[in-house]
Amino acid sequence: MLSNGHPKPARTGRPRSTAADEAILEACRASLVDLGWSKLTMGDVATRAGVAKTTLYRRWAGKNELVVDAVAVLFDELELPDLGSLSADVQGVVLQFAALLDRPETRTSLMAVVAESTRDDALRTRIRDSIVDRQKRLVLLGRQRAQQRGELPVEPDEASAASTADLIFDVIAGAVVHRTLVSAEPVDEDWARRFTVLLLAGLGAAAAT
Repeated sequence: MLSNGHPKPARTGRPRSTAADEAILEACRASLVDLGWSKLTMGDVATRAGVAKTTLYRRWAGKNELVVDAVAVLFDELELPDLGSLSADVQGVVLQFAALLDRPETRTSLMAVVAESTRDDALRTRIRDSIVDRQKRLVLLGRQRAQQRGELPVEPDEASAASTADLIFDVIAGAVVHRTLVSAEPVDEDWARRFTVLLLAGLGAAAAT
């Protein structure tokens, strides 16, 4: 509001370009694959994306924030299939998640940013906010569908529901990330089926398969 009581005029100028954002994030992932975390600079990304370095700094404060957003966009591609049963839905998202992690740009970017976060609490928080918490939407949706089908009970309160969602996410994400990125073993249909049996029915049922 101006001193004479009239409202301030609206800000003018070019709106942020979605195409530029996409080019920058793609360039960031490609640079990580080629250079690795330690050698990657904002200048490298700007050159590869064909934009001025000032364009990057208007959007991201530094390399950490840029890399996390570059990884987060990839994980936003994940969708929970609606295959008619909780078991089929879990297997579908596990295979989709593993395929995403198998892509060089995802694998390199995720491992680099997670490794760096062990020394940077702010980066760890950004990973949780931008990647982990956003992807818990898949767990919430899958659980809601299963409850509507009568495959899962409804939790007694919101706190219990949130705790259960966190645990489910940790189990699925932890198992698939370890299998693909740490053990470097394939996540095929048979592994996804056996993992789903273990997740839904427990150790006794898994031992019988």
